[in-house]
Amino acid sequence: MQEIQYLTSYQIIRKLAAGGMGSVYLAEQLGAEGFRKVVALKTIKKEFLKNKENVDLFVGEAKLVADLIHENVLQVYQLGMTRGTYYIVMEYAHGKNLSDFIKAHKDRHKVTNVDIGAFVISRVCRALHYAHEAKSMGGKPLNIVHRDVTPSNVIITYGGVVKLTDFGIAKAVVMATPDEGEVIMGKLPYMSPEQAKFQGTTAQSDVFSLGLVMYELLTNTVVYNVNDIDDLVDKMDNYSIKPPRRLNPHIPEKLEGIMLKALEVNPANRYQTAREFGQDLEHYMYDGGYGPTNEKLSRYLARLFPEESTQAIAGVHDSSHGTNVSGLLPVGGGSSQPISQEDSGEG
Repeated sequence: MQEIQYLTSYQIIRKLAAGGMGSVYLAEQLGAEGFRKVVALKTIKKEFLKNKENVDLFVGEAKLVADLIHENVLQVYQLGMTRGTYYIVMEYAHGKNLSDFIKAHKDRHKVTNVDIGAFVISRVCRALHYAHEAKSMGGKPLNIVHRDVTPSNVIITYGGVVKLTDFGIAKAVVMATPDEGEVIMGKLPYMSPEQAKFQGTTAQSDVFSLGLVMYELLTNTVVYNVNDIDDLVDKMDNYSIKPPRRLNPHIPEKLEGIMLKALEVNPANRYQTAREFGQDLEHYMYDGGYGPTNEKLSRYLARLFPEESTQAIAGVHDSSHGTNVSGLLPVGGGSSQPISQEDSGEG
């Protein structure tokens, strides 16, 4: 990271996450007259730079998402390269990803409040529909399919805003991606049937994956807890998905029906668009009156992570006082205080 630190206007603060192909860092963009902006920097490991396909995916993600501007899509600001090191400058979403959110409930032997869960998924629906319908600057449909809708790729900010991130293996007409008939892309537990069978993906594939995320969010159970593709295909072909109300009786029948429609193995019976999925969720949430909002989600997250939600972003320069904010931001866990009955959705 020294190349980026000393040869660009970005000051690296600390590592946020590390994955198979690279890492994400918290950073500040520096400018004239003491200007500072908190950002996230995504890098690709140098060993992967030797493979053109890996570089194409990394560069392709930055180019693809650059013009996707939506409240529920994590913004990409810049693609840079310094001495052979590629990096993507992204919006920093101060909050928790859905994996941490689910784990926090499991640690308390609780399940996410059903209305809060429906709200989170409805906002991912908005992000997906926007991406699916996106057009190039010349007005041509991009035909984007995310292909990696998982709990770790959904962030909830402490302000209560839901963000879909990581279009790293997305496909679009403007990208050169591996042939889906030969190469499988995505994480096994969250694949659609057509994805798992090398039949190619569409917007409906993302709908199915989001249905799997919703099921896990509201039941603490992974539908397809598998480690190999043959086992996944076997379960999809020969076993029906257990009705979620058996695992969480607090899920209303109407919401269960919405979830199961998103999880139809046959795409013809599934929601045709993420927008239809989201509209049914919003009708469920608001048909009876005042439903969940960003503010309610923010308060819910604050009760779940009371210490982290009130802390400043560790290491970031406080321009109003000319000092650095001290202390590291804890990762995961949170307070051991139980969520109240009102918040948890459980009796």
